[in-house]
Amino acid sequence: MKTKRLPLKEFKYIYSKVPRLCVDLVIKNKEGILLSKRDIPPEKGWWHFPGGTVLMGETLKDTVKRVAQEELNTKVKIKKLLGFLEYSDGGGLGYPISAVFIVTPLSKNLQGGEQAKEINFFKSVPEKTLPEVKRFLKNNFNIS
Repeated sequence: MKTKRLPLKEFKYIYSKVPRLCVDLVIKNKEGILLSKRDIPPEKGWWHFPGGTVLMGETLKDTVKRVAQEELNTKVKIKKLLGFLEYSDGGGLGYPISAVFIVTPLSKNLQGGEQAKEINFFKSVPEKTLPEVKRFLKNNFNIS
């Protein structure tokens, strides 16, 4: 099945009625855990995991690969599914639930994407990090 993005109006309508399945990527190295800073609403200016919505016809594995390319300009190796992250507020874009994957980038030169140009590794949680991401980092990596 070919994947297709919904027009924004249709996307907002559908996801105002049902949960939205997403993937989030965790990249961890000696510098810390990678976060990206959103350049677009919702939550513009907030740090979060690189991630995105699963498209119709896309497997979770395919979504991880697409999101890594779009958000970080790299291919990745999937290490494992770490768990799920429920966001309490999708900022008008529904109720996002993310499958969180630990991945290893196949490139050393990571670059932020169109929706979040600034990326950085952190050993402690920066201010203006989404509360759900803060809790996930504390619960899974003991980072606060």
